[in-house]
Amino acid sequence: MKIMITGSNGQLGNELKSIIESERSEIGAAPKEIYPATVLGVDIDELDITDEKAVLKFVLENRPDVIINCAAMTNVDGCETNLEGAIKVNADSVMYLGKAAEQIGAKLIHVSTDYVFAGDGTVPYVESDECAPKTAYGKSKYMGEQNAAKYCSRYFVVRTSWLYGYIGKNFVKTMRRVGKANGKLTVINDQRGNPTNANDLAHHLLKLAVTENYGIYHCTGNGECSWYDFAKKIIELSKIDATVSPCTSEEYPSPTPRPKYSSLENAALKATVGDEMRNWEEALEEYIEKLNKMEEE
Repeated sequence: MKIMITGSNGQLGNELKSIIESERSEIGAAPKEIYPATVLGVDIDELDITDEKAVLKFVLENRPDVIINCAAMTNVDGCETNLEGAIKVNADSVMYLGKAAEQIGAKLIHVSTDYVFAGDGTVPYVESDECAPKTAYGKSKYMGEQNAAKYCSRYFVVRTSWLYGYIGKNFVKTMRRVGKANGKLTVINDQRGNPTNANDLAHHLLKLAVTENYGIYHCTGNGECSWYDFAKKIIELSKIDATVSPCTSEEYPSPTPRPKYSSLENAALKATVGDEMRNWEEALEEYIEKLNKMEEE
């Protein structure tokens, strides 16, 4: 199977490449149907996915069986001040990838976000719940979802949240760094969601890639928590001598309001390929163990 990965140098793209190469994830073996596998990893230096002609040329020349779109503009505040740029990266590029995939009969897996929902619920959102994004980031990502469905008949939209991986910056690494440096953290306690290990998500994207169960999926770590709960567990598992104190969103304002409640239910996974996503605490524990080893080397 020939697998094209956009945003291949990011934390999710990196996990996809690692699993395909090693033939297994932290959860278990990669789907045997993808082998022999050829990875076409592209990032901004190799392919500008906001250039429609360049996308079509690359896809027609390389003819992947599956395109996994991990590329995105994820800076929430940055999207708010540059909506045009957010739409180009998060929506227009999905149209170009979808059109190209359709032309050669390829599958398109587009990674989306919990921000497509209003974020004011009280129970986990399921795939069929109404989307009502309140931020520029959420609106641009929702437009991307619509483009995936409109332009590619073999599409998967996979929503995730609170993602962390071994490459690049993320909340886990930030909490560890600040905790070590300052000995104390103050973290928001009134926003709830699902921390998601990028290795777990990548495993499930590959599981979907070998099926024809097209449609919308949620794929997050199981169980929910607040950012404060998440930070407290990070510091505890990291054995860092630091205190973690809760605060409200009003006490720690951001330029762009974040969802108060955006937990997702992995209902479609359970109904199709199976939900093997680990509990967020279990996945975090293995991540931190590996991160500690990486930092020691």
